[in-house]
Amino acid sequence: MTVLIDRPLWPARGRLWSHMVSDTSYEELHAFADRLGVPRRAFDRDHYDVPAEVYDAAVALGAAPVGSQELVARLIAAGLRRRKRAPAPHAVISAEDRRAARSAAASPDGGRAGPRRAVSNHDPRH
Repeated sequence: MTVLIDRPLWPARGRLWSHMVSDTSYEELHAFADRLGVPRRAFDRDHYDVPAEVYDAAVALGAAPVGSQELVARLIAAGLRRRKRAPAPHAVISAEDRRAARSAAASPDGGRAGPRRAVSNHDPRH
């Protein structure tokens, strides 16, 4: 039973972040995150996004520091990797774009300006 954490190398929202996983179970991972004080909203499919400021506390609490490649390899070996899935065809257009398209169709210019695009701050590399 091991909780693993990679070094805080992942930039997002003006900070560096680590990934924290368990190679045993999600229950172990959630319990560890609770003891560490990391909120459940930081859980993303199969890992917690942990800010650099929490890295040392996680290691002191018992998380094993590993490289990013080892972290992913052990997650896969444990059968706990949850990859992002391709969106269903009807979900390719965001809800905001669907709303914009409906309102544009009713606009005086007939929607020629086109829908607005949503911007995501989530790093697609993980």
